[in-house]
Amino acid sequence: MAIPENKGKVMNLAHEIEYANGSIVSKILQKGENGNLTLFSFDKDQGLSEHSAPFDASVLVLEGEGEVAIGGTPHLLHAGEFIVMPANIPHAVKAVQPFKMLLVMIKNKEC
Repeated sequence: MAIPENKGKVMNLAHEIEYANGSIVSKILQKGENGNLTLFSFDKDQGLSEHSAPFDASVLVLEGEGEVAIGGTPHLLHAGEFIVMPANIPHAVKAVQPFKMLLVMIKNKEC
């Protein structure tokens, strides 16, 4: 029986996605009805505008430096740092320097 592409494989997540000049790049690692894992790379000054989601979303910074604003409060994050963006609270992401992150979204049964 063959193992799906990303399962059973040791991965260095920062090496699984590249930067693109003046852009944001995303790569879905795993997607299911209960949530997903997505890699992002942001060039400097690129970002995701303020929005909210009906479930918590977590960010693990893999490389570089980014700002995650939650409910209007900015949080400066560096490689190795992690933050949870609570459900239904507006949040935004912006690259202070080029940075890479893993976005983890898990849908709760209540959502």
